[in-house]
Amino acid sequence: MIASFVGFLLLFTLIGVSSVKLSRGTSADYYLAGSSVKPWLTGLSAVATNNSGYMFIGVIGYSYVTGFPAMWLMVGWITGDFLGSLFVHARLRAATEKTGEVSYAGVLSNWHGVSNPRLQRVIGAISILFLLAYASAQLVAGSKALYVLFGWPESAGAILGAVLVVTYCMAGGIRASIWTDAAQSLVMIVAMALLLVVAVDALGGVSAAHAQMQEIPDFTNWFPTDLFLPGMAGAVLFVVGWVFAGMSVIGQPHVMVRFMALDNVASMRRAKIWYYLWFAAFHAMAVIVGLLARVYLTDTSSFDAELALPTMALELLPAPLVGLILAGVFAATMSTADSLVLSCSASVTHDLLPHKKVSSTAIKLTTVAITAAALSLALANNQSVFSLVIMAWSALASAFAPLLIVLCLGRNPTQSTSLFAIAAGLIVVFVWRWLGWEQFIYEGLAGMLTGLVILLLNTGSGSHNKSHN
Repeated sequence: MIASFVGFLLLFTLIGVSSVKLSRGTSADYYLAGSSVKPWLTGLSAVATNNSGYMFIGVIGYSYVTGFPAMWLMVGWITGDFLGSLFVHARLRAATEKTGEVSYAGVLSNWHGVSNPRLQRVIGAISILFLLAYASAQLVAGSKALYVLFGWPESAGAILGAVLVVTYCMAGGIRASIWTDAAQSLVMIVAMALLLVVAVDALGGVSAAHAQMQEIPDFTNWFPTDLFLPGMAGAVLFVVGWVFAGMSVIGQPHVMVRFMALDNVASMRRAKIWYYLWFAAFHAMAVIVGLLARVYLTDTSSFDAELALPTMALELLPAPLVGLILAGVFAATMSTADSLVLSCSASVTHDLLPHKKVSSTAIKLTTVAITAAALSLALANNQSVFSLVIMAWSALASAFAPLLIVLCLGRNPTQSTSLFAIAAGLIVVFVWRWLGWEQFIYEGLAGMLTGLVILLLNTGSGSHNKSHN
């Protein structure tokens, strides 16, 4: 088991390190790979980054606890993601080329060719805060898997993940990340498919597994029993909330930078085909594995639902295949963690300190420092992976997605209006979570709508509103 696990980790590391031969030593190359990434690499990299340990640990745990309603998470999330891509992705890639910026914050704050340094610094600072929390969740996810499978201290997985992330981030920046993402995507989907097939067989087939699910109270209901509103209105609101969760991807710097690094705008359609076919298959299998885990692992009173996948793998598979599953979990956590670290590094070197030339050494040292900060948060973390990821995801979406949408509409909000919308979106998210309403409706829905209304009511078209305050 350990041998196969270590073998896959070494393979990923070698793939990442080998990208150094194409490195040009510039910030544009380190953060965007010179905008030369092929469509299939972009698609597979975005899948690995988006799905992460959140899918292996968080979604499977959510499906284990929630039952059939978790399917709406999948349908809503993918639908919302796709709807956002129809309007945003190509425009963001075009704006990246037009502005010459290498960071997500830099593109948004210089979209119309007018510098907004205060806005860029604020977006950069917010990105660092929540992407660090997100990165720590990925390291926690890896730690949970190692704890179950090897009995190692929960800190071991986080430390190992941080070392590996630094290794190939230092080698080739985002190019190393994208290359390893592609390999990791293959391992992720093979690992999930393998466990699904074995679990169905262990439970006596599809019909037998479904019959056992029906014996669990409320597990096969299509909607939760504790909806925010009664009846169909509550059901629709529940699904719409997850649609907004999927649409929130446009507010995630670490995912969108993959599409910013695409070789040209004309390749976007092919990149999205790779992305959505792989995404849909992987997400569907993750939900089904979570449902099967509830039938196979029946003792819910003393069991952490987010340990369902590694626990089931340990009980159902021979040692070499358990190593493959664990490598799949680590593949997911590392592919997202390195992307988050690089996005944070870009925010430090190009957003908090804009217009200042930064050496290659300084960029890499910043990457090491960011990784150390994420590791520290992971070692101190006591929240669930699912909860931590959703919190960071919704906050980033509420802060940035409304601004990106109005920019794609051709609007040109002032710097003050943009900052106000960002602040309002974040406040709504935190108040929503403080009230405990996130268990009924995705908090990002309220935050995104708040920011969007503010921007649309106070913003003119790009040709008529050139003031940047």
